[in-house]
Amino acid sequence: MDGDKVTVRGFLVQGVATLAIAYLTTLTGLVFSWPSYNVANFMTNDTVLSEPMSSVHVSLLGSLTNIGALLVTPFCGYIVNGLGRKYSAMLFGLPFVLCWTIISVTNSVPWILTAMALAGLGIAGQMISSIYISEISQDSIRGSMMSTVVSLYFLGLLVSYVFGGQFNYNVVVYIHLSMSILYMVMLALLKESPVFLMQKGREREAAESIAFYRQVRVTSKVVEVELSKIRLQLDPRLEKILEGDDDPIVTKELIQTPPPALKLSEWQFLKQSQTSIRALKTSLACMATMILMGNIALQVYAETLFKEALPLMDSNQCSIFLAIDLLVASITCTFVIDKFGRKFLMISTSSLASVCTMLLGTQIQWHWAPHWFTALIIYLYSFIFNVGVAVVPYVLSAELFVPEVRGLCGSIVMACSWAMNFVTMVIFTPVVEEVGFAPLFYAFSVVGFVGAGYCVYFLPETKGLSIDAIQALFVKKTKRKVGA
Repeated sequence: MDGDKVTVRGFLVQGVATLAIAYLTTLTGLVFSWPSYNVANFMTNDTVLSEPMSSVHVSLLGSLTNIGALLVTPFCGYIVNGLGRKYSAMLFGLPFVLCWTIISVTNSVPWILTAMALAGLGIAGQMISSIYISEISQDSIRGSMMSTVVSLYFLGLLVSYVFGGQFNYNVVVYIHLSMSILYMVMLALLKESPVFLMQKGREREAAESIAFYRQVRVTSKVVEVELSKIRLQLDPRLEKILEGDDDPIVTKELIQTPPPALKLSEWQFLKQSQTSIRALKTSLACMATMILMGNIALQVYAETLFKEALPLMDSNQCSIFLAIDLLVASITCTFVIDKFGRKFLMISTSSLASVCTMLLGTQIQWHWAPHWFTALIIYLYSFIFNVGVAVVPYVLSAELFVPEVRGLCGSIVMACSWAMNFVTMVIFTPVVEEVGFAPLFYAFSVVGFVGAGYCVYFLPETKGLSIDAIQALFVKKTKRKVGA
């Protein structure tokens, strides 16, 4: 439709704003990769710290960030609806600044661990980044914009690995601190989400926000159309309007009647909204498929597998190549997600990635190909996985829900993802020791194929659709009366 036509200036402004917002995941990538190339030094007698780290300390160094994110994520919905998208995003950038500030002024092991725990609080803000981006992006480019959240995470991994291999400990810490401060500065220059402003009754500011991100005049028809769409999104009777879509009389009566003055809480709204519940189930199923396909576990054990497959190659070089592979894949997703759609990418990449884990399992069990084939399969799997199945669930977690429950449902999905990640990592090592790598990779393949089958029947295509059109996909239409 013409109202959703993306101008060059509008695309540039939305693109730059998206990169600034998604930059939070770059900071997340810095935090997750930093311990990997420092842990060897931290455990030696010549460590830069006040004392060598014990194995318990190293375990905490890698896990405290996940625990911090898991604890805070359930509250993100309340924060994003209370402070707004912009100031919530800035709030979650603050822990990264504090983290690297602490690390830059101390070499105490307890304080280093405290700093990493603080960073975990900031990592929980990824959900807010997705919501913010989804609400400032036009429908036709929303998927591409939201996929940058994953791309910039891998950029953070790559940047940190490169810096870690080139500069000394203190220089890397100062670079990470500077990058964290930059995030806060960039966000300060952006405008608030028009959806949040409309929720708060600040229609004039919402119009200015739309005009800024679309690069049109405040008085233009485009702004008027967007405001009307947001009003419809915020109408608590949207589900009833969509259910009665086949009955013009019912629809007309609902539209002409003013919405009720009493506002429901997010939990109350969710409990009575069948479309939101169906959307939540779909989002959780896709997120579970992504996590239980073993991508995180494979990344953790990639160095072990690389050492067997490529014993002459430096482990830091393998990590850099893997980060480049992941970054290129996620950038590829940015270009194809709005072309081929979420459903196609989810089905095709989960199926192909499952083929890769099946091949990897048979290779580990029977060694039917040269050792370098193991490394090739890991890189191929990582590329395919991150072109689609690693990105689509995050896009869906922000675009499937109406504004009334977007924060709450996003928090539920992300909290479940952190919990599943934590459980997967906790049980992975004992299971590997008990049954070996091969059976686990077979299990990952089964999860991928089952997830792909689920998406064939239950995942609707949301490419280029407005939120009311997406909600209509989850509505069971009311049947017309016979003779009506």
